[in-house]
Amino acid sequence: MIRKATAVWNGSGKEGKGRLTTDSTVLNQTQYSFNTRFEDGVGTNPEELIAAAHAGCFAMKLSFNLSGANFPPQELNVTSQITFEEGTLKRSHLVLKATVEGISEEQFAELVKDAEKNCPISRALNMEISVEYTLNA
Repeated sequence: MIRKATAVWNGSGKEGKGRLTTDSTVLNQTQYSFNTRFEDGVGTNPEELIAAAHAGCFAMKLSFNLSGANFPPQELNVTSQITFEEGTLKRSHLVLKATVEGISEEQFAELVKDAEKNCPISRALNMEISVEYTLNA
């Protein structure tokens, strides 16, 4: 499987503007710029996209883990907080709110740990990864 996205950048680093497009067109000429990356401009930025990818990947991996253990989740709400300092992605902190019936805290914690380490995006990231969670049964 190959997935593809295209970035087009015009102009200097600070004054220029870019557009991102994915094959699925979920991103279709989506604007990004210095302001959207380092200030509060309208548009996206690479760190936000990595956060979205990590949250989505972790949620799906955990869902597979839970379903494989016969505890299909009712809902997994995951936020990834990416820390970007001194030009480097330092950490992704995942905050999970889960609704899963019948599972023990211990078994849930094991499945969360596995998803944290083994979702493909976690394996691709060269940064500290942490998870905090709330489990509602």
